[in-house]
Amino acid sequence: MTRILIAEDEPRIASFIEKGLQSNGFITEVVFEAQQVLERALSNEFDLLLLDLGLPFKDGLTILEELRGQGATLSIIILTARDNIKDKITGLEGGADDYMTKPFRFEELLARIRLRLKNHHQTALPSVETILSSGNIKLDLKSHQVYLDDVVVELSTTEFTLLEILMSHPRQVMTRQQLLDHVWGYNYDPGSNIVDVYIGYLRKKLGKDLIDTVRGVGYRWSA
Repeated sequence: MTRILIAEDEPRIASFIEKGLQSNGFITEVVFEAQQVLERALSNEFDLLLLDLGLPFKDGLTILEELRGQGATLSIIILTARDNIKDKITGLEGGADDYMTKPFRFEELLARIRLRLKNHHQTALPSVETILSSGNIKLDLKSHQVYLDDVVVELSTTEFTLLEILMSHPRQVMTRQQLLDHVWGYNYDPGSNIVDVYIGYLRKKLGKDLIDTVRGVGYRWSA
């Protein structure tokens, strides 16, 4: 199993990332301080490190330099609110494999993680089906197309992502908050009715009986 170390001192963001990664088959561990990052990242127990630059007691770029200086070979993705080009260049030249700025979409982070792990050939990734099928619905992850009775249905990127989450968890109730986290990201207003709106879009395009409403909780793929 692939193990990912999350170095993030903001509990809400750390929890959001950890839950998303665990639901995609990764083993995770969260650390909050620089010394913890150094000790755990050098333990050879992890395949990838998500590194926030604003950790207590020591700047993340310094941590990166120390890790690479001590021979750490795991993939490192910097995940930070700093969006200036100087920090980005310093991070990438200092040994980071990628650099993402907050706020971010979880799907993009997941794609970048999988790419870095694949490039490093460190361990097999959790298996990912290319096509999800349910009744007369087929969702092709590779071509990013959805078929209803073998006819292509045009979906927006957000509609596609929402459908993928629901079809990936058949007959499992997904709460509105879970759907917000996975599709719209941690920074979206939890009081918004955006989930209900997009569920309505999917029902209109694919059929009203495919998605059950679980009153007071969320939605469930029932096809």
